[in-house]
Amino acid sequence: MKPLASILKALPATKVIDSSIDYSKYVSFDLSVNNQELMNSNPENAADFENYIKKYVAKNNAEVAYGGYIEGRDLYKRSSIFKNNSFPERNIHIGIDFWIKEGTPVVAPLDGKVHSFKDNVGLGDYGPTIILEHEIENEKFYTLYGHLSLESIEVLSVGTFFKQGEVLATIGKSEVNGDYAPHLHFQIIKNIEDYWGDYPGVCNINDLNFYIENCPDPNLLLKIT
Repeated sequence: MKPLASILKALPATKVIDSSIDYSKYVSFDLSVNNQELMNSNPENAADFENYIKKYVAKNNAEVAYGGYIEGRDLYKRSSIFKNNSFPERNIHIGIDFWIKEGTPVVAPLDGKVHSFKDNVGLGDYGPTIILEHEIENEKFYTLYGHLSLESIEVLSVGTFFKQGEVLATIGKSEVNGDYAPHLHFQIIKNIEDYWGDYPGVCNINDLNFYIENCPDPNLLLKIT
């Protein structure tokens, strides 16, 4: 059986947000501790961060800021779901984020059916989340969409089928998405275990090799660059 990464790499390029936006209008965005400009700006809340991203996107004549796969970030320190006395700090992002205005359509990058969905409430969490199940070349795998609008899951049902390119959801606002600037967290998952409507999107450094294997780079599928 082919490795999942090889299957993804062989597929044609596809999109996961508003398919009318060309990849030439995407700009990479560094949210790591190495982004000195961001550290100096020090946005204190979701509104400040949204303004920072809007300026960054405009400065680069773009419409979407994206990035973050296997990126070490400081922004999770504000939430106890990423660090408390019960477990080591989780600060390495294992999906790709797409920063764009709330209400932007999220589209299915591949044919798939709804595996599960859930409103993951709490500071720093996903908020409304959908997981799709796919099967290609006898390989079953999953894609996760986090930080959606509440409307995206209000009338959804497990097993609902979405064709590639069909609108799956819309991006949520900070009040429902874990208190982040509006964006989509997109992640590929090989083995979802017993998770339902949720799966870790941030890991500890000691678990990184496992997650690199189980959550391959989404850009293998999307081919933004």
